[in-house]
Amino acid sequence: MNAVELRGVTLQRRTQEELTYDLKRLIFHSLTNRYRKPKRRTVLNDVTLNIAKGEKIGIIGPNGSGKSTLLKVICGILTPSAGRVTVDGRIAPLIELGAGFDPNMSVIDNIVFYGVLLGFPEGDMRERVPSILRFAELEDHSREPLKALSSGMLARLGFGIATDVHPDILLLDEVLSVGDQSFRAKSNARMQQLWTEHSTIILVSHELEFIQNACTRALWMQDGRVALLGSAAEVTASYRNSAGVPPLLPV
Repeated sequence: MNAVELRGVTLQRRTQEELTYDLKRLIFHSLTNRYRKPKRRTVLNDVTLNIAKGEKIGIIGPNGSGKSTLLKVICGILTPSAGRVTVDGRIAPLIELGAGFDPNMSVIDNIVFYGVLLGFPEGDMRERVPSILRFAELEDHSREPLKALSSGMLARLGFGIATDVHPDILLLDEVLSVGDQSFRAKSNARMQQLWTEHSTIILVSHELEFIQNACTRALWMQDGRVALLGSAAEVTASYRNSAGVPPLLPV
């Protein structure tokens, strides 16, 4: 049984032209025969993918290729325009800084609230509060509203929650360099721990060396399509070659 299955997933998003096409402009252009239907942009185009339980897969590609959008579709933030997404297991997404948090609630309440949104019982999350605060180095800020935290503190909190709950499926979007040097060492150690466990990890990153050495497979996204799917070494090498970058040496 796979943890994640995507079948022919396509996602079209409205362009800024469509979002700003107000009623007055629509009526005027219709009366003057100048109306043109605003365009839609295809962000994901016929993506089919199977991710096995316990697999560690890296997603690479240039900016705007659909990597982060793909994660949002997998965790249900975005609904595809066509195709099917099937997920078997509890997901913890660490995709956007502050996503799922309430800026007016305290740090403690946000920990509990976020955990409940992920599907964990409130009692379990309250028991996890001390360890999450300790890991995120926010024990002195536990009663403060979230909006009082810096962006670095917010990143530490999100990473601390997502990795403390030991989800079935962990989605990570460019979080390998969270916090200062000291916290990076802690986060890298926790990532190594997760890598040896049975969680399925789907990681978006530009850190090709990490993906080559830590992931079993890699997915190269290009213009919303799957350009290449295969072993991490094969895909990262092909991607680097396409950009004219020397290949990485295996560890």
